[in-house]
Formats: sequence, structure tokens, C-alpha cells
Amino acid sequence: MRQIPEPWKSFFVEIDKNLIEETCLEILGGFVMTVIYNAPRTTADVDIVSIIPNDQTGKLIEFAGEGSKLNKTHGVYLDRVGIANLPENYEDRLTAIFEDKFQKLRLFALDPYDIALAKIERNIDRDREDVRFLAKTIPFDLYFKRS
Repeated sequence: MRQIPEPWKSFFVEIDKNLIEETCLEILGGFVMTVIYNAPRTTADVDIVSIIPNDQTGKLIEFAGEGSKLNKTHGVYLDRVGIANLPENYEDRLTAIFEDKFQKLRLFALDPYDIALAKIERNIDRDREDVRFLAKTIPFDLYFKRS
């Protein structure tokens, strides 16, 4: 896995330093598109599907969410996704990213197929562009063998 670009690296390092226990973030959206798949667009947030343990959610969003001191320092923030239609068993296909970069923070990205399915469901222009980009970049295998 490649290096974490700034300002994300400094942002996540500060989050990691302030965690009291191992905390996992399941993420999708623009951060994954730009940092992991090199999509030619920008984003200022990390869209979070789930925070484990769940009781850390409020503290983490307060510390690193939109309008927080950390957001003002780095210009980026965590954003808890309110409604997202995710594919069944998406958790089984999560990929750990930037492993061994942090002591307590663990980041898990949705599988590119799951990202595409979630974005198709929302169906706004930016999401359609992201799906097109993923289809070319991965590239998606649209054919499968029937048994």
C-alpha cells in the first residue's frame, strides 16, 4: 500500500494519538476514490459507514468531524454516513488499508464493487462518474461463470 498523502497523514496521526483503544473505521466515498484508487477529484471528508467500537462514534466525530479543531487545522474531517444502502455481507469484503501506520487506528475500505453498488443506489452525477472511473480502473469483471 502506498503512502498516505497530506493532509490525511497528519490528520489520521492526530486521531490515532488520541484514541484510548483500538478503533476501526469502515470507509467509502471520495477519500477511498481519491487516495486508494487515484480518482481525479478532491474531497475534504472521510465517509464512515461504521466505527468499532460503536461507543467511540460520538467522541471521534466530535474530535475529528466537520467544524472540529482537527478539521480547522487540517482542512479535512470525518463524516458519519447517515443512510447508505450497502450490499449484503459487505463486511466480508473489507480491505485493511495503511496497515501498520498507526498504533490504535485501523482503516478498512469497502470493496470497489461494493462502493460502485452503493454509489449507483444514490445516483448523483459525482457518484456516476466514480462508478465509471472504478469500472475503467479496476477494471470490473462484468461476466461470471455459471455453475
